[in-house]
Amino acid sequence: MLEKIIIRGARQHNLQGIDLDIPRRSLTLITGVSGSGKSSLAFDTLYAEGQRRYIESLSTYAKQFLERMEKPDYDTLEGISPSVAIEQRNTTKTSRSTVGTATEVYDYLRLLYARVGVTVCPDCGLVVRSDTVQGATEEVLRAGKGKRVMVLFPLAVSPRARVETIRDGLLSLGFMRVRVGGEILRIDDLPEVDLSKGGPIRVVVDRIT
Repeated sequence: MLEKIIIRGARQHNLQGIDLDIPRRSLTLITGVSGSGKSSLAFDTLYAEGQRRYIESLSTYAKQFLERMEKPDYDTLEGISPSVAIEQRNTTKTSRSTVGTATEVYDYLRLLYARVGVTVCPDCGLVVRSDTVQGATEEVLRAGKGKRVMVLFPLAVSPRARVETIRDGLLSLGFMRVRVGGEILRIDDLPEVDLSKGGPIRVVVDRIT
């Protein structure tokens, strides 16, 4: 396959015998004043010839179900692949419609990023991952013999929540300590903490060696 699309003597509609090389595997923008031949080049020449050659490669049975396109007027056109065109009009009434949603490629991109993407925590910079019980246990054991380990879980609270309510709820569940802003506090000391500052609250489940 050629590394570029080569057009020589394109005369479709208002094109005046232009010669052009378009690099492949890149995004190319065609711009110009009204009537300069942008659509004639993009839709009526490149798209039409790419579609025509693809349809010609199919069986006679398949061709009868597809729209046949006339060969554009040009001298030479090399390196063209089967093509897809999106019309220059919005077929939906939502402002959220994009090329990705209109062509449904957005759904495949979501699957791709979900499978191969790496999610990084914006706060600590560590990779976010899903742990199994076995994996978490092995991670703790790698800390080394005699190492102190603290098991915590984050507590999502509203800044408008009453500290007394949070304290009483945690005490009723048997928890005794929390970590706020990197500092370990007894739950009895929570009424002195400003929940709108100091960072997230993490409840201490256990401390082990």
